[in-house]
Amino acid sequence: MAGRRRGYAHSALRGASDGTIRSTRRKLILPVIFHRTDDSRPVANSRRLLALGLATLLAGCQSFPNSVEQQNFQPSDRPITVDTVERNDRLAELARAQHPRILATYGGEYSDPKLERMVAKVVGSLTTVSSNPTQTYRITILNSPNVNAFALPGGYLYVTRGLLALANDSAELAAVIAHEMGHVTANHGLQRQQKEAEEILATKVVTDVLGESPTAKVALIRGKLRLAQFSRNQELEADAIGVKTVALAGYDPTAAARFLQSMADYSNFRSISGATDPSLDFLASHPNAPQRIELARMHARQFGAQKGATDRDSFLAGVDGLLFGDTPEEGYVRDNTFMHPGLGVTFTVPSNFVIDNSAAAVTATGPGEMAIRFDGVSLDKNVTLTDYIRSGWVTGLDPASVRTDTINGNEAAIASARAEGWQFDITIVRVGGQVYRLLTAAPLANTNINVVARSVGASFRALNGQEKAALKPLKVRVIAVRPGDTVGSLSARMSGVDRKLDLFRMLNSLSPVASVSAGDKVKIITDQ
Repeated sequence: MAGRRRGYAHSALRGASDGTIRSTRRKLILPVIFHRTDDSRPVANSRRLLALGLATLLAGCQSFPNSVEQQNFQPSDRPITVDTVERNDRLAELARAQHPRILATYGGEYSDPKLERMVAKVVGSLTTVSSNPTQTYRITILNSPNVNAFALPGGYLYVTRGLLALANDSAELAAVIAHEMGHVTANHGLQRQQKEAEEILATKVVTDVLGESPTAKVALIRGKLRLAQFSRNQELEADAIGVKTVALAGYDPTAAARFLQSMADYSNFRSISGATDPSLDFLASHPNAPQRIELARMHARQFGAQKGATDRDSFLAGVDGLLFGDTPEEGYVRDNTFMHPGLGVTFTVPSNFVIDNSAAAVTATGPGEMAIRFDGVSLDKNVTLTDYIRSGWVTGLDPASVRTDTINGNEAAIASARAEGWQFDITIVRVGGQVYRLLTAAPLANTNINVVARSVGASFRALNGQEKAALKPLKVRVIAVRPGDTVGSLSARMSGVDRKLDLFRMLNSLSPVASVSAGDKVKIITDQ
């Protein structure tokens, strides 16, 4: 990419039901060169943490066999928890300290008793056959659309609702959780901490002795490769432990390979759609490759002709109604339009742009290395929008470009800037006392920035009451295939998502040539 990217502080929009803005201060790397002064105070916000959190605590002696009906399963009223068993464990203390930070990063805990019982049932069946049955686990469902699962020392296990939407049966979920349990039972957290400490010490020795010589650089690179290989070996070891645990628990041992293939399909889908924040996804921390899938199949073959249970009906009953994609507090992306019922505003980007409503910001990227960012600022009502633009927060501002405007009946101001090989359009709009910014950036060679910025700016408006009432979150719905239904007709019933056919096949683990039969149960995405 031409030009140099620079990070800058910003306020990502998050709205409550009362229309107030909340935001989390983060660093975002974008080709936008704005800086904030004390005159521009981003509205403080934080992603809403759900009031009722899930913390299913399982003791190693508890057993929840697959034959137990889900509706009859109840977690223990007095479970043995990580907090009581591992109270004096230093690693558990560190994990406990990280727990609130993980919740903040991944949108808090997702609470759904039906879903929690299904997940707890799977964890319970794995606990009884694990290599360390005395280890206790705290499983948390994270309120994030990203597909991820991970473990912390001391028995803290995390799985996102995005991963639950992608999995297709209890065996696949068991494979993911057993993999993470493998990290805990194999003490991978402690081993990695020790390995990192060794590499840090080695780096210091190399730097002190060899300085900046080519030999030193080679030694440092080798150290990083050793650490990467160490991490990869841990993942492969956890895969092997996970497949064995899944098989011993009576689940289908091929489930790990099936889900790894779904993850590969998800990665391809995401790379095209641009959806979700890839840094928060499973593939960012878990290496995935055809060789890894084949190794998982090889581990499964060790159990011979054992089919094992998939427990798909129980799993689908658990995920039916699961929130999919964005939360109401974050606003919704529908095709190429962003709508926020809490803030009561909407705007549309060109059809060849992709909107990413991530935890960091509402951004859109398009051809020609063009990027758009939407956020809000707290501004005194007596400060004019043109004075705000001139207040010093825009680097390379062209003073002659600052002008007032009206956008769909709302007070607005527009300006342009240039800096370090980039050109910028700044559109500021005041709606009902709140000030919003639409910031568009493109390389100097891009000749379409004005057309795009004016189009996006002209689309910005307030939602009316009927539009706000009609906005509903997307959910996973499980339906039965009827006679005459096809993959095409079923995917056409989905709403609020792009590339419906591809997404339907991915969510239901259907190959490009696979079909459906009457009576099958499938997942669709809808706001109903």
